[in-house]
Amino acid sequence: MFACVMADDIIIEHPNRDKASSKLVKLLVVVFLLLSAVLVTVVTVGGWDALAGAQILQIAYIGLYLLMAFFVARWNRGVLPVAAALAIIMVIFAAVSGPEWFARAKDGFSDPDLDANLLGTLTLLLVPVQLLLIAFAMRGFTQAWNIEVERLADGSTRKMPGK
Repeated sequence: MFACVMADDIIIEHPNRDKASSKLVKLLVVVFLLLSAVLVTVVTVGGWDALAGAQILQIAYIGLYLLMAFFVARWNRGVLPVAAALAIIMVIFAAVSGPEWFARAKDGFSDPDLDANLLGTLTLLLVPVQLLLIAFAMRGFTQAWNIEVERLADGSTRKMPGK
């Protein structure tokens, strides 16, 4: 009736991961996550004294973005919605705090380690980076990277009982 198949004879393939569009989206998501982590790191280090308690949140974002970049690079599709959700929150923070860095460039404010105008520019640069991260993370989620197809080592497909 049914042939006995050894586990070594089964090859699992992920056909959606082989597509050029999937590879490009994965690359772009990783790049935007890493770019976000770099921008947040520069703003955090450059404005450390002026951040007034936001350092912990920014360090958490840096760590999470790096961790998610690692998982996305390994084709983990589950973190893509989380990356998009965190990016939405980051867009709000960056859009609100960017102009505030420019306001600090006036007399009477303590000077951060980096120029306040540079920190404002980098903070506002986070907004389009996060919007692109959201778009590509959601595109990657719809590409179904997790689909698996079993085939036998000889190239044939496995017949399931009752089919």
